[in-house]
Formats: sequence, structure tokens, C-alpha cells
Amino acid sequence: MTDGSGAENVLFVVLDTVRKDHLGPYGHDRPTTPTLDRFADGPETVVFENAVAPAPWTLPVHASLFTGLYPSGHGADQENPYLDGATTLAQTLSRTGHDTACYSSNAWITPYTRLTDGFDDQDNFFQVMPGDLLSGPLAKAWQALNDDDRLRAIADKLVSLGNTAHEYLAGGEGSDSKTPAVIDRTQEFVARSDQGWFVFVNLMDAHLPYHPPDKYAAEFAPDVDSAAVCQNSKAYNSGARAVNDTEWQEIRALYDAEIAHMDAELGRLFDWLRETGRWEETMVVVCADHGELHGEHDLYGHEFGIYDPLVNVPLMVKHPDVEPGRDDETPVELVDLYHTVLDATGTEGQGKPLDPNRSLLSADYRDIDLGDHAFVEYHRPVVELNQLESKAAEAGIDLSADSRFYSRMRAARRTDAKYVRNERITDEAYRLDRDPRELKDVAGEGGDAIEETETALAAFEKRVGGEWDEVGGGEDVLDGMGAEAKARLRDLGYV
Repeated sequence: MTDGSGAENVLFVVLDTVRKDHLGPYGHDRPTTPTLDRFADGPETVVFENAVAPAPWTLPVHASLFTGLYPSGHGADQENPYLDGATTLAQTLSRTGHDTACYSSNAWITPYTRLTDGFDDQDNFFQVMPGDLLSGPLAKAWQALNDDDRLRAIADKLVSLGNTAHEYLAGGEGSDSKTPAVIDRTQEFVARSDQGWFVFVNLMDAHLPYHPPDKYAAEFAPDVDSAAVCQNSKAYNSGARAVNDTEWQEIRALYDAEIAHMDAELGRLFDWLRETGRWEETMVVVCADHGELHGEHDLYGHEFGIYDPLVNVPLMVKHPDVEPGRDDETPVELVDLYHTVLDATGTEGQGKPLDPNRSLLSADYRDIDLGDHAFVEYHRPVVELNQLESKAAEAGIDLSADSRFYSRMRAARRTDAKYVRNERITDEAYRLDRDPRELKDVAGEGGDAIEETETALAAFEKRVGGEWDEVGGGEDVLDGMGAEAKARLRDLGYV
């Protein structure tokens, strides 16, 4: 644990949907991240090679960051898009004297999902309805409205309106307006604080659709028309839209341009913290919540799989108690950042208690049961299924109920091996030390590394309630949701 001489302030930055291989500190050959390059080389920064997200999409990952619980523990997923019954990191830090703020344009990080509970200040930027409208007690009323079948249509129409506006503003010239606003609000909040502070920001530039500002498009994607390339992952995944190698290159170029814009804005914040004398007293965490697939495994986006480009995420931490440099060996779980922040601020969790052996600041980090493995959970993807089925139907394509599209998934991953439990298709296994791109499935071929990882996954499954329950056919996945509720989830700006 920290000796109490560490940082009293915490800046926690999530680069939404960012693959680590598109960042300079992880070897990308394009100059997308000069800010993060400098940050990674800092005298108090460690760069982790084997950080693993607990899920491949925003809502459950952020719920895990805020509670220290795995997705099966906090229950926030697409079937239940609320974080209920858990005390969050922000609630704990607010009660113990920190000023807390959350700024994001991600449609899942809102009072509606309860992820912003506990923050003294928050803004969602994308909403037609101001974030303050659904904060505090009104958030509970909003949930009650949604959970009442008779009243849910009213809430559905309101959220659909807000998110339709979000989708409009996310394209073209409106696309570069949110991250600067997030950075501005962060600076304003920190400047007002006269005590320790915890600021959480989620930057959405690298999330589909990719419409980078002209300056960065000209540098990284010259002559690429963002309106012409495939920007709908469901169209591709359903088989309704083909993408050739040239178009994938154009998509990746736009993605790089978005990352470069985000990096430049982050540099503006980092420079301001240095100029105002706050940098040295601030712990900084930079990570992605998940990555993105650009055609690998015949998938686009971040659904229907838990391959490494989705869950092996970038993570860099600045704090005087870390061993600076690169760490290529330690298995890190993003759920442990909850304990790391508690440790750095000298705070005991008021929800899940601080576990020193899960803090990245501890000399005994990962001295826990199954500590050489990280675990991933992917629950039934109702949002993606609804859109996927629509795209497939429009193209006259039949989707098999016994496919990965309808499969829940879990994985155990250690630095050399990975085992994936699939609900509706055969399990998968990969020797990551020999096959980092996960091209050769070695499930059923034996070997100590794979067998030990499968055993670890079975132990994890037993701990969280066993393997998947028996479920019906794919046509039953969305049963219990009204048409307007389905439309609301489809309209959410996250997809």
C-alpha cells in the first residue's frame, strides 16, 4: 500500500474504444499519440502490456471500474442497463472529502444508467436533456418510469429524441466538439477545487462513426471520404455489407485521425496541469475500456467476441509508488483500478473493501487466488442482436441461432494462454505466447498452459454461479422487452 505520501488528486482517463496497437507507447508506426508517448516515458509512469478489461463494451466495464466487481457481480449489462445496489468509487470519495466529477459524451455513462451516482458534478454533453435533469433523486424516478410498462413508452421517446440528436451531432463538423468541452469542463472543475479531487473522463473520439476533424483527417486520412466507408458494424457483421482491404485501410486511417485528435486534447489538459503546478500531486490513469475489431476474425466493432484486440487494452499509470517503465509480465485486471484509486487516496471502500493485493501500488499486487489470470464476461448482447437482425433481414440473410451472435462468453487469460467458454458455439483456446493474433484455435489439443487456463476459468465460473444456464433459441433473446424499449437501446449513441 501507499505510505500516504502519494498523490491526493486522481485524474482517470478512459480512451473509449482504443486499441493499444494504435498508440505510440505500444509500437504503432504512425505518430498518433505524441502526448501519450511523452507520458509513457515519464519518471513516474508504468506502461502495462497485459491489462485486461472485464468485458468488451462500455457499460459493464465502467461499472466494474466504479465498484471493483466483475460484470456478474454488479449485473449491469444490456439486459439490465442499470448499476444498482453497489456503492461506487465516486460515492466513497465524495463522502471522504474529495471533490468528484465525471465528464463524458458516452451515452451509457449517464444518470439514466446510474453510473454517475456519487459524482458532485457531471455532464454528458451529448444529451438534449441536460445531465442535471436526471441526477440525484430524479434518476431513481427515471428508472421507475422505465421499469413501469405503462409509462416506459414516454421515457423511450424522450431518450430516443436525445440520442437521435446525439447521432446527428456525432457526424461531420459536430464530431470534434465534445472532447474539447470535456477538457474545458475538467479544467474549470479542478481550478475551483480547494481540496483533493477525483475527475473521471471518457473520451469518445475513437468510437464509431469515425468523422475526425479536418486537421487530423488531412494528416492521417487524406482523400478518405468518411461518408463513403462502412461506418455500420452491424451491416458488415451480418454479411449485408462487404469491406475490402483498401476500405479497411481507409477505416483504420480515420480511426488513427480520431485518436490523434483525442491525444492532442489530452495534451492540452496535461500541459495545463503542469503549468498550474498540479501535475506532481496528481495520480494519472490512462486506459481504454475496450478495443475495436477492424475485420479480424471477420468482425467489425466490439461485439460478438472477446478476442485480444477487444479486451487486452492499453493501461498507463503515473504515481510515485509504481515501478516506472514497461511491464510486460504482470497480468492486470481493470477491476483492480478501483482498489488502486482507493489505495492512492488512503481511502477504505465503503462498498467493496479495499484489497491491498489488488492495488497496483502494492508490492504484493496479484498475490491472490487465481492471481495469474484475468477474467472476461460477455452477456447476452441484446442491442447488437436487434440491429444485426434488422440488417440481415434487409439483405435477405438468415442468421443461425447457433452462432457467436447469440452466444454469451467468458474467458480466462494469462500472459501465455487464453481459454474462451462459448455458450452456443464450440469453446476456443489460444497460445498467446506463440499466436498473439489468435489465429489458431487449439481447444481440445491439450497442453499444460491451456488446461491450466481452462481450470482457472472453471474455478471462476463456480465462484460467480456456474456455467451458463440453458437458454432457448435466438428468437427468445429479446423477449420481455417492448418495441419502444428495443428502439431506445438501438438509438443509444454507444452503437
